[in-house]
Amino acid sequence: MDPFDAGAGGILRQPKAVWATAGASVVAFMGIGLVDPILPSIARGLEVTPSQVSLLFTSYFLITAIAMLVTGFVSSRIGGRRTLLAGLALVVVFAGLAGTSGSVGELVGFRAGWGLGNALFVSTALAVIVGAANPIGAARSASDKGGGGRRAGGSAAAILLYESALGLGMACGPLLGALLGDASWRYPFFGTAFLMAVGFLCITAFLKEQPKPARKTSLLDPLRALGHGGLASAAVSAFFYNYTFFTVLAFTPFVLDMTPYRSGAVFFAWGVLLAVFSVIVAPRAQAGFGSLTVLGGSLLLLAADVLVLGYGDHATAVVCTILSGAFIGVNNTVYTELALGVSAAPRPVASAGYNFVRWFAAAAAPYFAPKIEEWTDVHIPFVVAAVTAVVGALVVVVRRKALTHEAEVLEPRHATEDGVGVFAN
Repeated sequence: MDPFDAGAGGILRQPKAVWATAGASVVAFMGIGLVDPILPSIARGLEVTPSQVSLLFTSYFLITAIAMLVTGFVSSRIGGRRTLLAGLALVVVFAGLAGTSGSVGELVGFRAGWGLGNALFVSTALAVIVGAANPIGAARSASDKGGGGRRAGGSAAAILLYESALGLGMACGPLLGALLGDASWRYPFFGTAFLMAVGFLCITAFLKEQPKPARKTSLLDPLRALGHGGLASAAVSAFFYNYTFFTVLAFTPFVLDMTPYRSGAVFFAWGVLLAVFSVIVAPRAQAGFGSLTVLGGSLLLLAADVLVLGYGDHATAVVCTILSGAFIGVNNTVYTELALGVSAAPRPVASAGYNFVRWFAAAAAPYFAPKIEEWTDVHIPFVVAAVTAVVGALVVVVRRKALTHEAEVLEPRHATEDGVGVFAN
Protein backbone atom coordinates (compact mmCIF):
# COMPACT_ATOMS: atom_id res chain seq x y z
CA MET A 1 0.00 0.00 0.00
CA ASP A 2 1.30 3.45 -0.93
CA PRO A 3 1.47 5.57 2.23
CA PHE A 4 1.15 8.74 0.15
CA ASP A 5 -2.15 7.59 -1.32
CA ALA A 6 -4.65 10.33 -0.58
CA GLY A 7 -7.43 7.80 -0.25
CA ALA A 8 -8.87 6.51 2.98
CA GLY A 9 -6.17 6.07 5.54
CA GLY A 10 -3.45 7.62 3.34
CA ILE A 11 -0.82 9.82 4.89
CA LEU A 12 -2.07 12.86 2.95
CA ARG A 13 -5.54 12.51 4.43
CA GLN A 14 -4.91 14.13 7.82
CA PRO A 15 -6.73 16.59 10.11
CA LYS A 16 -5.83 20.29 10.03
CA ALA A 17 -4.15 19.92 13.43
CA VAL A 18 -1.63 17.48 11.94
CA TRP A 19 -0.82 19.72 9.01
CA ALA A 20 -0.48 22.76 11.26
CA THR A 21 1.97 20.92 13.52
CA ALA A 22 3.88 19.39 10.61
CA GLY A 23 4.12 22.78 8.89
CA ALA A 24 5.48 24.43 12.00
CA SER A 25 7.93 21.52 12.33
CA VAL A 26 9.29 22.25 8.86
CA VAL A 27 10.08 25.81 9.94
CA ALA A 28 11.59 24.59 13.21
CA PHE A 29 13.94 22.23 11.35
CA MET A 30 14.78 25.03 8.93
CA GLY A 31 16.32 26.84 11.90
CA ILE A 32 19.05 24.18 12.19
CA GLY A 33 20.57 24.76 8.73
CA LEU A 34 19.43 28.35 8.32
CA VAL A 35 22.79 29.84 9.32
CA ASP A 36 24.88 27.54 7.09
CA PRO A 37 25.11 29.82 4.02
CA ILE A 38 25.65 32.95 6.12
CA LEU A 39 28.33 31.69 8.54
CA PRO A 40 31.16 33.35 6.58
CA SER A 41 29.04 36.52 6.25
CA ILE A 42 28.43 36.61 10.00
CA ALA A 43 32.15 36.13 10.64
CA ARG A 44 32.97 39.05 8.37
CA GLY A 45 30.11 41.22 9.62
CA LEU A 46 30.99 40.81 13.30
CA GLU A 47 34.76 40.55 12.64
CA VAL A 48 35.19 37.22 14.43
CA THR A 49 36.88 33.88 13.70
CA PRO A 50 35.15 30.76 12.33
CA SER A 51 35.48 29.01 15.71
CA GLN A 52 33.67 31.91 17.39
CA VAL A 53 30.86 31.88 14.83
CA SER A 54 30.54 28.10 15.20
CA LEU A 55 29.47 28.71 18.78
CA LEU A 56 26.06 29.49 17.21
CA PHE A 57 25.66 25.75 16.79
CA THR A 58 27.37 24.84 20.05
CA SER A 59 25.14 26.99 22.26
CA TYR A 60 22.06 25.92 20.33
CA PHE A 61 22.64 22.18 20.65
CA LEU A 62 24.11 22.25 24.15
CA ILE A 63 20.89 23.80 25.44
CA THR A 64 18.90 21.40 23.27
CA ALA A 65 20.65 18.38 24.82
CA ILE A 66 20.04 19.54 28.37
CA ALA A 67 16.45 20.50 27.54
CA MET A 68 15.72 16.87 26.57
CA LEU A 69 15.54 16.09 30.29
CA VAL A 70 13.03 18.91 30.80
CA THR A 71 10.62 18.73 27.89
CA GLY A 72 8.82 15.60 29.07
CA PHE A 73 8.65 16.98 32.59
CA VAL A 74 7.02 20.16 31.25
CA SER A 75 4.66 18.70 28.66
CA SER A 76 3.33 15.99 30.98
CA ARG A 77 2.22 18.77 33.33
CA ILE A 78 0.94 21.53 31.04
CA GLY A 79 -0.02 19.43 27.99
CA GLY A 80 1.35 19.05 24.48
CA ARG A 81 -0.43 22.06 22.96
CA ARG A 82 0.83 24.51 25.55
CA THR A 83 4.33 23.08 25.30
CA LEU A 84 4.30 23.58 21.53
CA LEU A 85 3.09 27.15 21.90
CA ALA A 86 5.67 27.92 24.59
CA GLY A 87 8.44 26.59 22.36
CA LEU A 88 7.22 28.56 19.35
CA ALA A 89 6.96 31.75 21.40
CA LEU A 90 10.56 31.37 22.61
CA VAL A 91 11.81 30.82 19.06
CA VAL A 92 9.95 33.91 17.81
CA VAL A 93 11.47 36.06 20.56
CA PHE A 94 15.05 34.76 20.40
CA ALA A 95 15.25 34.45 16.60
CA GLY A 96 14.10 38.06 16.37
CA LEU A 97 16.63 39.14 18.98
CA ALA A 98 19.39 37.24 17.14
CA GLY A 99 18.80 39.49 14.14
CA THR A 100 19.50 42.56 16.28
CA SER A 101 22.79 41.25 17.73
CA GLY A 102 25.70 43.65 17.90
CA SER A 103 28.32 41.10 18.93
CA VAL A 104 28.99 37.40 18.57
CA GLY A 105 28.42 36.98 22.33
CA GLU A 106 24.87 38.33 22.02
CA LEU A 107 24.21 36.17 18.97
CA VAL A 108 25.45 33.01 20.71
CA GLY A 109 23.30 33.79 23.75
CA PHE A 110 20.18 34.37 21.68
CA ARG A 111 20.81 31.13 19.78
CA ALA A 112 20.89 29.33 23.14
CA GLY A 113 17.44 30.69 23.96
CA TRP A 114 16.34 29.69 20.48
CA GLY A 115 17.62 26.17 21.16
CA LEU A 116 15.48 25.89 24.28
CA GLY A 117 12.37 26.96 22.37
CA ASN A 118 13.13 24.60 19.51
CA ALA A 119 13.66 21.70 21.92
CA LEU A 120 10.30 22.30 23.59
CA PHE A 121 8.55 22.48 20.23
CA VAL A 122 10.24 19.81 18.13
CA SER A 123 10.54 17.24 20.91
CA THR A 124 6.79 17.47 21.45
CA ALA A 125 5.73 17.70 17.80
CA LEU A 126 6.02 13.99 16.99
CA ALA A 127 3.96 13.00 20.02
CA VAL A 128 1.27 15.50 19.06
CA ILE A 129 1.22 14.31 15.44
CA VAL A 130 0.98 10.68 16.61
CA GLY A 131 -2.02 11.54 18.74
CA ALA A 132 -3.83 13.44 15.98
CA ALA A 133 -2.84 11.50 12.83
CA ASN A 134 -5.10 9.18 10.88
CA PRO A 135 -3.67 5.65 10.54
CA ILE A 136 -2.05 4.55 7.30
CA GLY A 137 -3.67 1.16 7.62
CA ALA A 138 -1.83 -2.07 8.06
CA ALA A 139 1.05 -2.28 10.49
CA ARG A 140 4.46 -1.86 8.99
CA SER A 141 7.61 -3.63 10.05
CA ALA A 142 10.68 -1.43 10.05
CA SER A 143 12.88 -4.46 9.70
CA ASP A 144 12.68 -8.23 10.06
CA LYS A 145 16.42 -8.80 9.88
CA GLY A 146 17.76 -7.27 13.03
CA GLY A 147 17.15 -4.02 14.83
CA GLY A 148 14.51 -1.35 14.74
CA GLY A 149 11.10 -1.16 16.27
CA ARG A 150 7.83 -1.88 14.52
CA ARG A 151 5.46 0.83 13.46
CA ALA A 152 1.74 0.50 13.38
CA GLY A 153 -1.25 2.43 12.17
CA GLY A 154 -1.27 6.09 13.10
CA SER A 155 2.25 5.83 14.47
CA ALA A 156 3.54 4.94 11.00
CA ALA A 157 1.78 7.92 9.44
CA ALA A 158 3.07 10.22 12.17
CA ILE A 159 6.70 9.15 11.92
CA LEU A 160 6.63 9.39 8.12
CA LEU A 161 5.10 12.86 8.30
CA TYR A 162 7.66 13.88 10.92
CA GLU A 163 10.59 12.57 8.87
CA SER A 164 9.19 14.35 5.81
CA ALA A 165 8.98 17.61 7.77
CA LEU A 166 12.55 17.14 8.98
CA GLY A 167 13.88 16.54 5.47
CA LEU A 168 11.95 19.44 3.95
CA GLY A 169 13.05 21.77 6.74
CA MET A 170 16.71 20.76 6.48
CA ALA A 171 16.55 21.33 2.71
CA CYS A 172 14.75 24.68 2.83
CA GLY A 173 16.67 26.15 5.77
CA PRO A 174 19.90 26.80 3.83
CA LEU A 175 17.87 28.04 0.85
CA LEU A 176 16.01 30.59 2.99
CA GLY A 177 19.27 31.56 4.66
CA ALA A 178 20.84 32.19 1.27
CA LEU A 179 17.93 34.16 -0.19
CA LEU A 180 17.58 36.46 2.81
CA GLY A 181 21.23 36.40 3.84
CA ASP A 182 22.45 37.72 0.49
CA ALA A 183 21.05 41.12 1.50
CA SER A 184 22.09 40.94 5.16
CA TRP A 185 23.08 38.17 7.56
CA ARG A 186 20.41 39.53 9.92
CA TYR A 187 17.42 38.92 7.65
CA PRO A 188 17.29 35.08 7.96
CA PHE A 189 16.77 35.46 11.71
CA PHE A 190 13.92 37.91 11.21
CA GLY A 191 12.43 35.61 8.54
CA THR A 192 12.47 32.64 10.90
CA ALA A 193 10.80 34.69 13.65
CA PHE A 194 8.03 35.66 11.23
CA LEU A 195 7.43 32.10 9.98
CA MET A 196 7.36 30.71 13.52
CA ALA A 197 4.84 33.40 14.47
CA VAL A 198 2.65 32.11 11.63
CA GLY A 199 3.12 28.59 13.01
CA PHE A 200 2.08 29.83 16.44
CA LEU A 201 -1.17 31.19 15.01
CA CYS A 202 -1.86 27.95 13.10
CA ILE A 203 -1.31 25.78 16.18
CA THR A 204 -3.53 28.11 18.21
CA ALA A 205 -6.30 27.90 15.62
CA PHE A 206 -6.27 24.23 14.62
CA LEU A 207 -4.80 22.13 17.46
CA LYS A 208 -6.96 21.24 20.42
CA GLU A 209 -5.42 20.31 23.75
CA GLN A 210 -4.80 16.58 24.11
CA PRO A 211 -5.50 14.66 27.32
CA LYS A 212 -2.77 14.87 29.93
CA PRO A 213 -1.08 11.61 30.91
CA ALA A 214 -2.09 9.69 33.99
CA ARG A 215 1.56 9.58 35.09
CA LYS A 216 3.80 12.63 35.03
CA THR A 217 7.35 12.29 33.73
CA SER A 218 10.20 12.95 36.16
CA LEU A 219 13.47 14.62 35.22
CA LEU A 220 15.37 11.38 35.81
CA ASP A 221 13.19 9.07 33.70
CA PRO A 222 15.23 9.59 30.48
CA LEU A 223 18.46 8.84 32.34
CA ARG A 224 16.96 5.69 33.87
CA ALA A 225 15.92 4.56 30.39
CA LEU A 226 19.60 4.64 29.34
CA GLY A 227 20.18 1.77 31.77
CA HIS A 228 18.93 -0.48 28.96
CA GLY A 229 21.96 -1.77 27.07
CA GLY A 230 20.37 -1.52 23.63
CA LEU A 231 19.20 2.05 24.05
CA ALA A 232 22.55 3.09 25.56
CA SER A 233 24.37 1.47 22.63
CA ALA A 234 22.17 3.28 20.10
CA ALA A 235 22.80 6.58 21.90
CA VAL A 236 26.59 6.09 22.03
CA SER A 237 26.76 5.11 18.36
CA ALA A 238 24.58 8.11 17.44
CA PHE A 239 26.86 10.36 19.51
CA PHE A 240 29.85 9.54 17.32
CA TYR A 241 27.74 9.75 14.16
CA ASN A 242 26.42 13.19 15.15
CA TYR A 243 29.97 14.49 15.48
CA THR A 244 30.48 13.57 11.81
CA PHE A 245 27.09 14.96 10.80
CA PHE A 246 27.67 18.36 12.36
CA THR A 247 31.24 18.64 11.16
CA VAL A 248 29.72 18.56 7.68
CA LEU A 249 26.89 20.92 8.56
CA ALA A 250 28.78 23.54 10.58
CA PHE A 251 32.39 23.42 9.34
CA THR A 252 32.07 22.72 5.61
CA PRO A 253 30.62 26.20 4.76
CA PHE A 254 33.94 27.74 5.82
CA VAL A 255 35.88 25.27 3.69
CA LEU A 256 33.70 25.85 0.62
CA ASP A 257 33.89 29.64 1.19
CA MET A 258 31.13 30.44 -1.31
CA THR A 259 28.62 33.25 -1.63
CA PRO A 260 25.38 32.78 0.35
CA TYR A 261 23.51 31.89 -2.86
CA ARG A 262 26.00 29.22 -3.94
CA SER A 263 26.38 27.81 -0.44
CA GLY A 264 22.59 27.77 -0.04
CA ALA A 265 22.22 25.87 -3.31
CA VAL A 266 24.76 23.27 -2.19
CA PHE A 267 23.05 22.68 1.13
CA PHE A 268 19.61 22.72 -0.49
CA ALA A 269 20.71 19.84 -2.72
CA TRP A 270 22.21 18.19 0.38
CA GLY A 271 18.87 18.55 2.18
CA VAL A 272 16.89 17.16 -0.75
CA LEU A 273 19.04 14.03 -0.73
CA LEU A 274 18.64 13.82 3.04
CA ALA A 275 14.84 13.96 2.71
CA VAL A 276 14.62 11.43 -0.14
CA PHE A 277 16.94 8.90 1.48
CA SER A 278 15.37 9.33 4.92
CA VAL A 279 11.75 8.88 3.86
CA ILE A 280 11.93 6.72 0.74
CA VAL A 281 15.26 4.90 0.39
CA ALA A 282 16.03 3.97 4.01
CA PRO A 283 12.81 1.99 4.68
CA ARG A 284 13.27 0.00 1.47
CA ALA A 285 16.92 -0.71 2.24
CA GLN A 286 15.99 -1.84 5.76
CA ALA A 287 13.36 -4.21 4.39
CA GLY A 288 15.91 -5.76 2.04
CA PHE A 289 19.05 -5.92 4.18
CA GLY A 290 18.10 -5.29 7.81
CA SER A 291 18.46 -2.16 9.91
CA LEU A 292 21.88 -2.80 11.42
CA THR A 293 23.48 -3.85 8.13
CA VAL A 294 22.14 -0.73 6.45
CA LEU A 295 23.27 1.48 9.34
CA GLY A 296 26.77 0.04 9.53
CA GLY A 297 27.27 0.26 5.77
CA SER A 298 25.92 3.81 5.60
CA LEU A 299 28.22 4.96 8.41
CA LEU A 300 31.27 3.54 6.62
CA LEU A 301 30.23 5.19 3.36
CA LEU A 302 29.78 8.48 5.20
CA ALA A 303 33.28 8.12 6.66
CA ALA A 304 34.75 7.59 3.19
CA ASP A 305 32.75 10.53 1.83
CA VAL A 306 33.96 13.06 4.44
CA LEU A 307 37.54 11.85 4.03
CA VAL A 308 37.39 12.55 0.29
CA LEU A 309 35.65 15.85 1.07
CA GLY A 310 38.58 16.92 3.23
CA TYR A 311 41.31 16.04 0.75
CA GLY A 312 39.62 16.72 -2.60
CA ASP A 313 39.64 19.90 -4.64
CA HIS A 314 36.83 22.46 -4.41
CA ALA A 315 34.55 20.74 -6.94
CA THR A 316 35.04 17.39 -5.20
CA ALA A 317 34.26 18.99 -1.84
CA VAL A 318 30.97 20.34 -3.23
CA VAL A 319 29.96 16.94 -4.63
CA CYS A 320 30.89 15.12 -1.43
CA THR A 321 29.02 17.65 0.71
CA ILE A 322 25.85 17.07 -1.31
CA LEU A 323 26.36 13.28 -1.38
CA SER A 324 26.73 13.15 2.42
CA GLY A 325 23.04 14.09 2.65
CA ALA A 326 22.12 10.65 1.32
CA PHE A 327 24.05 8.78 4.02
CA ILE A 328 22.88 11.16 6.73
CA GLY A 329 19.25 10.64 5.67
CA VAL A 330 19.58 6.86 5.92
CA ASN A 331 21.33 7.07 9.29
CA ASN A 332 18.73 9.43 10.73
CA THR A 333 15.85 7.09 9.94
CA VAL A 334 17.54 3.93 11.24
CA TYR A 335 18.74 5.58 14.44
CA THR A 336 15.22 6.92 15.05
CA GLU A 337 13.71 3.44 14.79
CA LEU A 338 16.38 1.92 17.01
CA ALA A 339 15.79 4.54 19.70
CA LEU A 340 12.03 4.06 19.58
CA GLY A 341 11.96 0.26 19.47
CA VAL A 342 15.07 -1.22 21.02
CA SER A 343 13.94 -0.96 24.66
CA ALA A 344 10.72 -1.46 26.57
CA ALA A 345 10.78 2.14 27.84
CA PRO A 346 7.90 4.36 26.71
CA ARG A 347 8.77 5.91 23.39
CA PRO A 348 8.91 9.52 24.64
CA VAL A 349 11.17 8.64 27.58
CA ALA A 350 13.51 6.49 25.45
CA SER A 351 13.71 9.25 22.85
CA ALA A 352 14.57 11.89 25.45
CA GLY A 353 17.40 9.81 26.93
CA TYR A 354 18.78 8.94 23.52
CA ASN A 355 18.71 12.55 22.31
CA PHE A 356 20.22 13.80 25.57
CA VAL A 357 23.37 11.80 24.79
CA ARG A 358 23.72 12.37 21.07
CA TRP A 359 23.10 16.12 20.93
CA PHE A 360 26.21 16.75 23.00
CA ALA A 361 28.20 15.70 19.93
CA ALA A 362 26.21 18.18 17.84
CA ALA A 363 27.33 20.85 20.29
CA ALA A 364 30.96 19.68 20.29
CA ALA A 365 31.65 19.27 16.55
CA PRO A 366 31.00 22.89 15.45
CA TYR A 367 33.41 24.13 18.12
CA PHE A 368 36.19 21.57 17.80
CA ALA A 369 36.32 21.29 13.99
CA PRO A 370 37.58 24.87 13.41
CA LYS A 371 39.80 24.60 16.50
CA ILE A 372 41.40 21.44 15.09
CA GLU A 373 41.99 23.32 11.83
CA GLU A 374 43.74 26.11 13.77
CA TRP A 375 45.93 23.57 15.56
CA THR A 376 46.73 21.48 12.44
CA ASP A 377 45.40 22.11 8.93
CA VAL A 378 42.09 22.09 7.04
CA HIS A 379 42.23 18.33 6.31
CA ILE A 380 42.41 16.98 9.87
CA PRO A 381 38.88 17.98 11.02
CA PHE A 382 37.52 15.72 8.28
CA VAL A 383 39.88 12.90 9.28
CA VAL A 384 38.51 13.15 12.82
CA ALA A 385 34.94 13.17 11.43
CA ALA A 386 35.67 10.06 9.36
CA VAL A 387 37.09 8.30 12.43
CA THR A 388 34.01 9.12 14.54
CA ALA A 389 31.72 7.68 11.82
CA VAL A 390 33.79 4.48 11.84
CA VAL A 391 33.60 4.32 15.64
CA GLY A 392 29.81 4.66 15.37
CA ALA A 393 29.77 1.69 12.99
CA LEU A 394 32.01 -0.35 15.31
CA VAL A 395 29.59 0.24 18.20
CA VAL A 396 26.81 -1.16 15.99
CA VAL A 397 28.88 -4.26 15.20
CA VAL A 398 30.12 -4.90 18.74
CA ARG A 399 26.72 -4.27 20.34
CA ARG A 400 24.70 -6.02 17.65
CA LYS A 401 23.02 -8.45 20.03
CA ALA A 402 21.80 -5.66 22.31
CA LEU A 403 20.56 -3.66 19.33
CA THR A 404 18.63 -6.53 17.74
CA HIS A 405 16.27 -6.86 20.69
CA GLU A 406 12.88 -5.79 19.41
CA ALA A 407 10.63 -4.41 22.15
CA GLU A 408 6.88 -4.65 22.02
CA VAL A 409 5.70 -1.57 20.19
CA LEU A 410 3.57 0.82 22.21
CA GLU A 411 0.21 1.94 20.99
CA PRO A 412 0.13 5.47 19.54
CA ARG A 413 -1.67 6.80 22.59
CA HIS A 414 1.43 6.11 24.71
CA ALA A 415 3.46 8.39 22.50
CA THR A 416 1.55 11.33 23.89
CA GLU A 417 1.87 10.33 27.52
CA ASP A 418 5.03 12.30 28.16
CA GLY A 419 4.91 14.61 25.20
CA VAL A 420 8.48 13.98 24.06
CA GLY A 421 9.06 12.85 20.51
CA VAL A 422 12.23 12.49 18.48
CA PHE A 423 14.06 15.74 18.01
CA ALA A 424 15.53 16.22 14.59
CA ASN A 425 16.06 12.52 14.15
